[in-house]
Amino acid sequence: MNAGDRFSGIEAFVASAGAGSFTAAARTLGMTPSGVAKSVSRLEARIGLKLLHRTTRQISLTPEGKAYLGACRQAIGELDEMEAALASDVADPLGRVRITMPAAFGRRHVLPSLFELARCHPGLDLCVSLTERTLDLVAEGLDLAVRIGELDDDGDLVARRLGTERLVTCAAPAYLGQSAAIASPEDLRYHDCIVGPPRAATSSWVFHTPEREVTRQALRVRHQFNDGESMLAAALAGCGVIQMPTWLVGEYLHDGRLIPVLEDVDGCELPIHAVWPKSAFLPPRVRVVIDLLERLASRGDSGFAP
Repeated sequence: MNAGDRFSGIEAFVASAGAGSFTAAARTLGMTPSGVAKSVSRLEARIGLKLLHRTTRQISLTPEGKAYLGACRQAIGELDEMEAALASDVADPLGRVRITMPAAFGRRHVLPSLFELARCHPGLDLCVSLTERTLDLVAEGLDLAVRIGELDDDGDLVARRLGTERLVTCAAPAYLGQSAAIASPEDLRYHDCIVGPPRAATSSWVFHTPEREVTRQALRVRHQFNDGESMLAAALAGCGVIQMPTWLVGEYLHDGRLIPVLEDVDGCELPIHAVWPKSAFLPPRVRVVIDLLERLASRGDSGFAP
């Protein structure tokens, strides 16, 4: 079997399945309906499977056809993206790039540059989800994520480290003035702690031991919010203690509106990664955003480093 025979009929099959009839597929492919039908029949004969149910008015997929269609579409999509990737040196990135990232981090450190990138590339469309939840990139159809914290071992994803963020535990003078002293991480079990969306059954913060090993301390959770800006606002209002990155609370520590606690064991760092679904290559629309993130990470005034 030569290469031409191996792929013969696949385009006709995919077009027919998508259009719901040989006639509609023929208009798309510039063929006759009978030519499309014969091409699909030859494909079925070659692979030994019935892919389509045929009636006088319409066609529908068999169970085997549904499975084969998914594989064909993936292969065609990868070929299309490879062609786009090979042409990326002479063409602007085109299409919609779907990105997710933590809300406060995205607003402060990524979105302004992402907007400028879109202005520079008129064919690049943005679909951005700002959330503290860790979304399933493959299931949600996302191209790229910025994730803060240790990553799970996932063979379906590729990760590129961008930098780190340094954490600090702090509270407003109004809260500290009317609460018991916080002398050790264990004292947090008796304080009003402000946290984000739960990532585990028990909320906890990270600290250093005297030996500089990282340990986790379970908390007494008083308030919970779905993004860092809301957590910061609650702490500034005197509602409790937060553990937040220095890029978010630095100005308030500097002017005294927040006071650091547990400084001798504080200051753990969390990694920041760009993460995307594994593929043989990156479409230009995704690569250009990853390149942007790496440029931002290399800047000394960015949020990708403490």
